[in-house]
Amino acid sequence: MPEKTTTRSYRSTLRTEQAAATRQRVLAAAAVCFIESGYSGTSLSAIAARAEVSPETVKANGPKRVLLLGAFEQAFAGTESEELLSESEAGAEMIRLPGDELLRTAAAFVAAANARTSVLWMELLSAANADPEIDESLHELLARRNRDYLNLVDALLGSGTFRGELDRAETAAALSFICSPEGHQQLVLQSGWSMERYEDWLIATITRLFT
Repeated sequence: MPEKTTTRSYRSTLRTEQAAATRQRVLAAAAVCFIESGYSGTSLSAIAARAEVSPETVKANGPKRVLLLGAFEQAFAGTESEELLSESEAGAEMIRLPGDELLRTAAAFVAAANARTSVLWMELLSAANADPEIDESLHELLARRNRDYLNLVDALLGSGTFRGELDRAETAAALSFICSPEGHQQLVLQSGWSMERYEDWLIATITRLFT
């Protein structure tokens, strides 16, 4: 009897892992499709072809609005999750870094994440204008992003890296603006900056304003 229970548990775990891997592949394919063809120009069949799965598999992971949000989260943070990035295992480890190292590491993370998602972010904003459900999810995502920046500000204030008289809410809002995907798109994609120059600019701008 215990052997049957163990076998069922193993098979259940294996199916769960396979389903998660398939979803990750579908979201990665969806991200590419949305970037190349736009949200409105992307079909579930196109995502299926890119992911090399059946249209039924994509539908089981949809609808399209869910795939858009999931694709952005996975592309930005490496995983699809509604938890705060700063409270994830990797985020919490980063927050514990010494102040100057934390600032450099956070800037490098944001630069790389924006490189992966700035175009996808524009598609998300555009879709939110036309779909109330996407708009609601977007506001939830923005609220989580604000809390992440508040946690980053608290860590940098606590380490003495940021000036102690700064207003934490205003500083978090300003950081979110400086590090926005829109900024990456304008500076890197439109103005032709290298990623190295963009990352250096993030660090220099934050240092000049807040330290």
